[in-house]
Amino acid sequence: MKGGFTLYKYYPIFDIKFTAMKSDSLIFGIYPVEEALQTSNLDKLFVQNGNTNEKINRIVKNAEQKNITIQFVPIEKLNRLVKGNHQGIIAQSAPISFTSIEKVVADALKSNKAPLFLILDQISDVRNFGAIVRTAECTGVNAIIIPKSGAAPITGDTVKTSAGAIYKIPICKVDHIKDAIFYLQSSEIKIIAATEKTDTNLYTIDLKQPLAVILGSEGKGISNSVLNLTDYKAALPLLGEINSLNVSVACGAFLYEIVRQRHH
Repeated sequence: MKGGFTLYKYYPIFDIKFTAMKSDSLIFGIYPVEEALQTSNLDKLFVQNGNTNEKINRIVKNAEQKNITIQFVPIEKLNRLVKGNHQGIIAQSAPISFTSIEKVVADALKSNKAPLFLILDQISDVRNFGAIVRTAECTGVNAIIIPKSGAAPITGDTVKTSAGAIYKIPICKVDHIKDAIFYLQSSEIKIIAATEKTDTNLYTIDLKQPLAVILGSEGKGISNSVLNLTDYKAALPLLGEINSLNVSVACGAFLYEIVRQRHH
């Protein structure tokens, strides 16, 4: 990888190779991935399209049971990810363990404070993600909810940008953002979308109630199908000529307005 480096650590029994490419932690080969599945926090599996290896199929089945994201990709992508005999499977490790949405909602509802959650819809930049995590931790967010597919991976860059906050706030992975919204709403938590597709000013909304703020990617924003499920849509006033903010900056503005209202 351009500008990166590769580290190998060898284990003679299985000839296990752990590789770090730039800030990502990648593990490749059938035996290493199988071992990592039992001993490490894995974020994602990359599996070669058309795989017929029974050992890999067993790994995939175990990964599904552990709620790990699985992507079936062409061999060319696997070859680009690592320089070595990947045997048709690569795992990306995560520095944290993920928490279930059921647990974080139950824990939040037990407290005597109005719950506050953050939902990230397809935010894929690791530095934006890290900055958002840092702000979320500083503003008392109960948990961050991300989709299994399309979300930024949790890498060394994420940890660095978050200033370690990634270890202090629960992160939940869900199959679909819509399911998370329905679950939160069933627990009487209102969903507020940060979007420019509204004339409603953020500062006119009561933010003291139980809330989940949803933010979309910089390129596409929040998808319309998700927007249609929200209870509120709110925008920040933009007084200059540029009509959008960096998503992590917008996140900070939203969260600190919630803090202001709740502690005023």
